[in-house]
Amino acid sequence: MRLFVAVALPDEIARSLGMLQNGVPGARWQTRDQLHLTLRFIGEVDGQDAGVIDDALTTIAAPTFPAELKGVGAFGGKHPRALWAGVATSEALHHLHRKIESALHRVGMEGDGRKYTPHVTLAKLKGTQYGHVIDFLTDHALYASVPFTVANFILYSSQLTANGSIYRVEKYYRLG
Repeated sequence: MRLFVAVALPDEIARSLGMLQNGVPGARWQTRDQLHLTLRFIGEVDGQDAGVIDDALTTIAAPTFPAELKGVGAFGGKHPRALWAGVATSEALHHLHRKIESALHRVGMEGDGRKYTPHVTLAKLKGTQYGHVIDFLTDHALYASVPFTVANFILYSSQLTANGSIYRVEKYYRLG
């Protein structure tokens, strides 16, 4: 199984992101079902490890909190590979991320060592001209969603297909 932990987005937020998803030739825009706020990518695990991960995530206690998407960006520099919407600074979100990291570390799931950059992937890019990406970033630099409440996080599985990833909810974990 290929697993990750994320926050699902309310429909209102997904609709606002959908309004951004155009104007970049060659972009493979994420579908509604693919839009989420990643907390931790885990990767390939076997069934036994999936159970251990579930047990670890079940131990996490944290309050619900408000969140807001803000701004856009791209990963990959001069060779962009993804467009994303950012998240307004949120100590509560970073706190939840640290709790998830700690719980997974205790059961032997090492992180990738990268700094956590909260975001929602809007599109995957392959061979997209840098100028088109700059235009997108300029056009949507002031994007901000309405605030929404994060009341749970989700363990997802991911299946890679020729048409993109298919995500399936494995388990919800309530906050509060």
